[in-house]
Amino acid sequence: MTRIEESIEVEVPVGTAYNQWTQFEEFPQFMEGIEAVSQVDDTHLHWVADIGGHREEWDAEITEQHPDHRVAWTAEGGKGNAGVVTFHRIDDATTRIMVQLDWEPEGVTEKIGSALGMDSRRVQGDLGRFKALIEGRGRETGAWRGQVESGEVENDSDRS
Repeated sequence: MTRIEESIEVEVPVGTAYNQWTQFEEFPQFMEGIEAVSQVDDTHLHWVADIGGHREEWDAEITEQHPDHRVAWTAEGGKGNAGVVTFHRIDDATTRIMVQLDWEPEGVTEKIGSALGMDSRRVQGDLGRFKALIEGRGRETGAWRGQVESGEVENDSDRS
């Protein structure tokens, strides 16, 4: 497994940054190579991506989610990956977003790209595009404030 750790500061309150991050179906707007993310239910996502010129699809389960603090996931088959995104209040108008991603490069192209740091640069670019998106809007397009622990929804809040 390869581990990537990146962070960025965004000029919006922590709740705004977190709420926008819970809008998984909007990820293609800022994540390079992601063609679609479908929210199957509160804890399951289906991903479609172009990775190194190859179309990949996989399912992921949200294993932990705590409003304004963290979202963690793991892939269920397909592309091997798992990770966590954490949200840190800097002040009333600034949030640090930290991404830790573990993934399994497959094939020569992905292994070489990972060794050259291309995967880390992609995550940096994705965070930069998220920053531009959320700061440009100044507000989230929706939110889900429910909690997930060990893949189980603890309180069923409406997704908006």
